[in-house]
Amino acid sequence: MNRPTPALRVTDLTTRFNTQDGTVHAVNGVSFDLADGEVLGVVGESGSGKSVTMMSLLRLIPTPPGEIAAGEAIFEDGDLLSMGLNDLREVRGGKIGFIFQDPMTSLNPVVTVGDQIVESLTVHQPTRRSEMRARALELLQLVGIPSPEDRLRSYPHELSGGMRQRVMIAIALACNPRILVADEPTTALDVTIQAQILELVKDLRAKLGMAVIWITHDLGVVAGLVDRVLVMYGGQIVEDAPVDELYADPRHPYTQGLLASLPSATSRGQKLVNIVGQPPDMRQSPTSCSFAPRCPHVFDRCHGENPQLLAVSATHKVACWLDEVPVLVGTAGATTGEGGDHDD
Repeated sequence: MNRPTPALRVTDLTTRFNTQDGTVHAVNGVSFDLADGEVLGVVGESGSGKSVTMMSLLRLIPTPPGEIAAGEAIFEDGDLLSMGLNDLREVRGGKIGFIFQDPMTSLNPVVTVGDQIVESLTVHQPTRRSEMRARALELLQLVGIPSPEDRLRSYPHELSGGMRQRVMIAIALACNPRILVADEPTTALDVTIQAQILELVKDLRAKLGMAVIWITHDLGVVAGLVDRVLVMYGGQIVEDAPVDELYADPRHPYTQGLLASLPSATSRGQKLVNIVGQPPDMRQSPTSCSFAPRCPHVFDRCHGENPQLLAVSATHKVACWLDEVPVLVGTAGATTGEGGDHDD
């Protein structure tokens, strides 16, 4: 049985930053597919390559010092990493929406909310201003902003943090994108507002059918939101699995450490588990397992070779020498040898 063509297929993405202190190997051969309508969580600590990976796909990293050294990202029969800038501008915001971490710095402080939404429509779907204004009002209603007519005339500083984030979501959705990338959109918000934004994204995904890439450092956030999880460490994907399978059977020691560090009702009175050691020096090209210095299961091979993703089931991949021998899978199984890397 043939698998459907993915909405996005990323292969061997490699991104570097050339600095005065040396070359930072931020993303090292990342490969993954995103299906239409799928919600994909990208999880890892700060500096693991999550944000740089996704910004590289739309060529949003500063060049120089940034450099996309290798790879391809196939979207609608075109390669995002090599297409012309005019074609890429049609994709950015039009077919792939992007929500950045801090809405206060992402929104223009001297332009009203309504005009910022209209600006996105003017670039990608120009029509009569009255129609674009009506669309802006519809979008504010869609993301649950109260008194949307009044908010069209508001400036960003007049809105709360949660409302500003909803405005950012409205702008990202303005042109009905096929993919929505959300880069830790709830980090600066309190817990109650975080929950509201998560529910909003789930509702919008159900209504609009778009695929979502949700970038976060918090495995707890993705539990009820995503279909599949990519776990990032040291600029690489170290585990790729459906969310339920990842929680039930985490295979990579780093994933196990992340899950063990989450507080739960059953761990009351117990100390939280922490992952000892420090993240890797990204100025070193990964020729061995980046997690080896912090891993409780490390052995000689971990220091000599860098493991690639191997299939341990039809839907589960792990980059760890403990799982060196892949489980035999059927025709629908995932391929082996797929690399993965990311940077924040």
